[in-house]
Amino acid sequence: MLSYRHAFHAGNHADVLKHVVLIQLLRYLGQKDTPYMYIDTHAGAGVYALDTGYADKSREYETGIARLWERDDLPPPLAEYVQLVKDMNPSGKMRYYPGSPYCAERIAREQDRLRLFELHPSDSKILEENFRKLEAHAAAQGERAGARGKRVMITKADSFSGLKALLPPPSRRGLVLIDPPYEVKDDYRQVKNTLADALIRFATGTYAVWYPVLQRMESREFPAKLKRLPCKDWLHVTLSIGTPAPDGFGLHSSGMFVLNPPWTLEPMLRELMPFLVKALARDDGARFTLETGTPIASSQGPRRA
Repeated sequence: MLSYRHAFHAGNHADVLKHVVLIQLLRYLGQKDTPYMYIDTHAGAGVYALDTGYADKSREYETGIARLWERDDLPPPLAEYVQLVKDMNPSGKMRYYPGSPYCAERIAREQDRLRLFELHPSDSKILEENFRKLEAHAAAQGERAGARGKRVMITKADSFSGLKALLPPPSRRGLVLIDPPYEVKDDYRQVKNTLADALIRFATGTYAVWYPVLQRMESREFPAKLKRLPCKDWLHVTLSIGTPAPDGFGLHSSGMFVLNPPWTLEPMLRELMPFLVKALARDDGARFTLETGTPIASSQGPRRA
């Protein structure tokens, strides 16, 4: 099913949570000189215009990045994220929002590798065009021609099957971001099965899964199923910006589930999330949850914040 377009949701509260976590995971991997591989299973278009098209119609960014844009009291992880967005808006006006591939490209070093999957025909074409523009800009700034082109590979394919060929990465260091649209119920099953297979191939890798917190049964049961996967440990964080609408429509809450997270992630989120809840709150129903643990089958269960 290829009707989903992330441009409708670009820069919303769910993107804030996802991209702040993503940046911190990549920063941790970058602490060692050994290269890492970043794999994005649903890369989207890479960059989104907020003042035209889908994003301008939905204006979901007003629930996310817009709430942080002018603040001067942001905690360091949020400040780094907002600065990354501002760097692609040199005029100072909030016109463009970076997707996960662009965030990863900004953080990655010359020795690191990005492997991006996008099945949607329109978005995959736009993604390629956006990275060609990045390459041209880099050349204009005096960077070695082709440096980014060799570092980034974009594949128009089903990532659930394509991921297998990339694991384990040559350096045995990597991060996999999995964030399908969850338009169809089978996405939840495919994510779990893909992770189970990936952990066999690359047990020490870090896997970050974004998902919408919805009333449907598949969404409610999803975290519990991920907690049973055979990883070393896991972290689960959710952000709700308000009380769900009576009709059940609209995304008010989302989660990030990280398998094999770095030890630095939990204390960072423990300090950050109360600030983020206050900054993005729509009403008194705004809240967050944070828990960590080891696979349920071999542990005493989760530790809650």
